Amino acid sequence: MREEQKRIALLIDADNMPAGKVDDILAELSRHGVINIGRAYGNGKKANPPAWEERLHEFAIRPMQQFDLTKGKNASDMALVIDALDLLYTDRPDAFGLVSSDADFTPLAMHLKAKGAAVYGFGLQQTPQPFQRACTQFLLVENLGESLPPAPEPATLVKEVQSTDVPAPAAPWPTNKLRQDTRLVKLLRGAVESSAADDGWAQLGMVGKHISNQASFDSRNFGYPKLVALIEATQLFEVKRHQLAVFVRDKRWSKLNGVVASSYRAAS
Repeated sequence: MREEQKRIALLIDADNMPAGKVDDILAELSRHGVINIGRAYGNGKKANPPAWEERLHEFAIRPMQQFDLTKGKNASDMALVIDALDLLYTDRPDAFGLVSSDADFTPLAMHLKAKGAAVYGFGLQQTPQPFQRACTQFLLVENLGESLPPAPEPATLVKEVQSTDVPAPAAPWPTNKLRQDTRLVKLLRGAVESSAADDGWAQLGMVGKHISNQASFDSRNFGYPKLVALIEATQLFEVKRHQLAVFVRDKRWSKLNGVVASSYRAAS
């Protein structure tokens, strides 16, 4: 029997996100289910929306016009939140895709998760950590797909916001920077320890599942396409491959058990 796919509602904060990565966002979301609802919120009277207008038509995403009622502020955020809550209790999608770099959506992500919906967040590198961690999974758009140069704009178009720009991909974090991220190291070591067998080896798939159940995490946010590449880059773990399976073990386990084994042999 065919497994029923998740129904996903995609809500885009077009005032605070570039249009250049929308196709990669759609491709990523499609890995989790079917996007039944797609809406983009912004002020179409600004200088930047022509890029969004073209992309929305291309991918059949409904534009939700929101005028700026107060100078320096926009009403898009509130409209997006209202629609998300309305969808949550009426259409009841299985998951939401929230595309924004604005931390104001942190309470929304937390509420959607509390009501049983998965939340897949997408934003730029400057996206505040609270919003990133409130999502079921959060991805930096700079690390999605391939980085292609933006299409040239007409000379008469004023670039108030760089809406057509495709963000440059982030460089992979070097080993010393990875090790200095205590939250990352603790997360990886905890997942390996919890998934390990008696010999200390943990299957990579189980490690990844444990991490995803515990936190909003994706190795691409650190510049590595796969979890195993990130783990190897930390140089804190042993990695072995057997046929199609990959296994990971904390190097501290090997050192500890090496000492224990040596002590046992000496005592014998």
